[in-house]
Parts: sequence; structure tokens; C-alpha cells
Amino acid sequence: MTISAILFLLVLLSAFSYFMGRQKIHAVYQQQRQNVDTNVRSKAKFTLPKYFGYVAALWSLVPALLVLLVIEVVDAPIIENQLTEYMVQSNINVEENFDLYLNEIHNMDADYLTDADPAKVKVFEKLNHLNKIASTAKSVIVLALAILMTVFGLKKITVGIPARQYFEKAIEIILLLAASIAVLTTVGIVLSVFFESIRFFGEIPVVDFMFGTQWSPQTAIRADQVGSSAAFGAVPLFVGTMLISFVALLVAVPLGLMSAIFLSEYASSGFRSFAKPVLEILAGIPTVVYGFFAALTVAPFIRELGQSIGLSVASESALAAGLVMGIMIIPFVSSLADDVISAVPQAMREGSLGLGATKSETIVKVLIPAALPGIVGGVLLAASRAIGETMIVVMAAGLAANLTVNPLNAVTTVTVQIVTLLTGDQEFDSAKTLAAFALGLMLFLTTLVLNIIALHVVRKYREQYD
Repeated sequence: MTISAILFLLVLLSAFSYFMGRQKIHAVYQQQRQNVDTNVRSKAKFTLPKYFGYVAALWSLVPALLVLLVIEVVDAPIIENQLTEYMVQSNINVEENFDLYLNEIHNMDADYLTDADPAKVKVFEKLNHLNKIASTAKSVIVLALAILMTVFGLKKITVGIPARQYFEKAIEIILLLAASIAVLTTVGIVLSVFFESIRFFGEIPVVDFMFGTQWSPQTAIRADQVGSSAAFGAVPLFVGTMLISFVALLVAVPLGLMSAIFLSEYASSGFRSFAKPVLEILAGIPTVVYGFFAALTVAPFIRELGQSIGLSVASESALAAGLVMGIMIIPFVSSLADDVISAVPQAMREGSLGLGATKSETIVKVLIPAALPGIVGGVLLAASRAIGETMIVVMAAGLAANLTVNPLNAVTTVTVQIVTLLTGDQEFDSAKTLAAFALGLMLFLTTLVLNIIALHVVRKYREQYD
């Protein structure tokens, strides 16, 4: 039985438990209404019948789901272990990589069996046999447990138990688990990147990586191979990342902030209702489309403009990528800034105007300082979006790791190099591949520092203007 079929039956069984549990308590309430003892009647009406149904449904569903999750985790290793023992007992020797051999067995189908190696056919048939046994056992165990817990839950619920408190506690635990997923995912990402980075720094010194000015990750296969210098200096990558992000923020922050001020303070309600959704459409355009626009329109225009005034502009320049990236992140600044400026109390505007300040003075000296924490948050979101962008840089700025702060030259970024290093089939035992994790770790630390600075600014001005 498939997982979807098991889940469907579990949902049906929990729905049955809910209706039966609710009906059981409802019948008890009906009987107690006819009882002349008022104390018993008032006690029986303490909890609504639906909460007893919820408790019965949880008894039926949660234990079975937990057991199903455990079985799914341990299922594959047990089957693989049984398959390995069968191969040893059958004297089936594997000349190739064992993991690749098992992967080939898993990918075999009925059409391939006629021309396959007889030994592989035997292993494939054994694998199917083990999968059928595991599927049957899983279905029987989970459904039997669900039925037993349904019976137990229906017997467990009585009018004397605090069903509402039980249900609310269960919901609290579910919400806690849901909130923990994000934290655990973040921890898992950091640990996976950290341990692979440790392996990289075991081959390449940290100082050479952080302060080296040459980036050439191609490693030599032979001692006499030419053109594989294996230089892992990450300074050109971070300089290129910051250069393009700076150009993007130089475009997005002024335009986004001025757009937000106009929409919140000057525009009519009709124009605002039309202009704001149109502006936010920019955030929904795929980045590859921005990359096409940068490579086919903006970059040639900048190059021709530079040539007309005697400047040497690269075909793939940081300026072209930064300009288009700045246009892309304008909605992140504009939308958030507009919301926080509009949320400033009207009394602050009226008080400033009543003291004789002009509208522009009110905006500069009252509204923007009061809304500064939200504005900083929008700028931070835009900066994170710019630092993590890949497609626009690949198509408009290129892959050249040049150490320069001239926006007219070609540069590359950390994210582009990570994609380049991990493209295709890679073995995670070489410095070239492991360098991607080191770059990811440094990028994570960079964004963490930006977050800390932004939180400091937000707290400082929030205390001042709250």
C-alpha cells in the first residue's frame, strides 16, 4: 500500500473517531439533561462535545503518524542491509562502486531485465520482494495501531476529562514543532556548510582563502599539467559581490524611498491603488528575464555610451548587472517603506504642520525618522536579495574573477562561483568542489554581520521614536 493510501485511510479513521467521540459525549449530555441532579448537569456542560471529538481524533491519528514516520526513516537502511547480506550469501561480487551498483538496481525496470546481467536480475527480484514485505508490514502495523488507538481513545474520553485543555495543549505542541522546523533547518544548513568548509580549510589555509587576491579553482590532475594554478583567494569574489550590490542599492534605495514617499504622502488614492501594484509587479518578474534584459539591452547601451565619450566599458560590466539588479529590488524598498510611512500616526503629521513646518520638512524631520526602523528593514531585505542574486550576474557580469572596484569592468560574485563549482557531476573530495561550501560559509557570515548592524540601528531608533 502506498503512503498516500495509508494517509488517506488514517484521515478517514480520525474523522470517524471525531464523529463517534462527539456523538458519545452528546448522548451523555442528552441523558444528563433528564437527570434531576443539577450539580451533575452543570458539571457535564463544562466542555463542548466537539473537543472530545478532537481528542479522539488525535488519539487515532498522531501515534499512527509517528510510527509511520519512524518506519519511513528506518525502512531504506534495513532493506539495503538485507540486500547486502543476500548478495554476500549468493556470492555476488560487485566490481564497480557499490553505491552505483545499488542505484542501478533501484532504477531497473521490467523492460531492462531481458538484457541485464543474471546476477543483477536476481538482486532486482530480491529487492522487489523485500519492498513488498516492507510495504505490507508498514501498512499492517500503522493501520492496526490506528485502529487500536481509535478504540482506546473512544473508551478514554468521558465527561470528566478536561478535553478542551488536552486539545489546546496538543495544538500548542503542533505549533511548537512547526516553529522548530525553521530553526532546525537553519541549524542543519549551517552545520552542513560548516563541516564541509572544515574539510576545505584542511587543504587550503584560511589566510590564503580570505586574503588571497587570485581566484583560479582549477586543480591539476597531473604534475605536468598547465593552466591549473589552483588559487583560492576569495577577495576578488567578495569585492565583486559588494561592488554589484552597492550599485544595485545605489539605484534601489533612492528610487524606492522616493517612490514610497510620493505614494504615501502626495499621490491620490486612485493613483496609489494603480501605481503600487504595478510597482510591485517588478518583484514577480523571473530573474532570468532581468538577465536577458541586462545582457541584450542595458549592457550594449552602456558599452556604446561609454565608447561615445571615450571610456572603455567591458561587454559584461558590473554597472550593467548592478543597474538591472537595482531595478529588480526597488519593490522591496518601496513597498516596505510605503507601509511603514503610512503607519506613522496622523497626529505626528498634524503636530508638525501645526508648528509651522512645511510638508517636505515634516517628511524629512518627522516621518522618515519615525519610520526609520521599517525603512532599514526594507533596505536590509533588498541588500540580502542583491547579495544572493545569481542569474543577472551570470548573464550580465560574467565569470571573470577580477579584483577591481571599477564598475565598468567585468567581475563575478560569490553566488555565481558557487553555482559554477557545483555544476555537473562532482566528487566531494577535491578542493575545487569544497571551495563552494567555504564561499557559502563566508557569505552566511557576511549577511549575519549585516543583520546584526541593521538590528542595532532598528533598536536604537525604535527606542528613540516609540
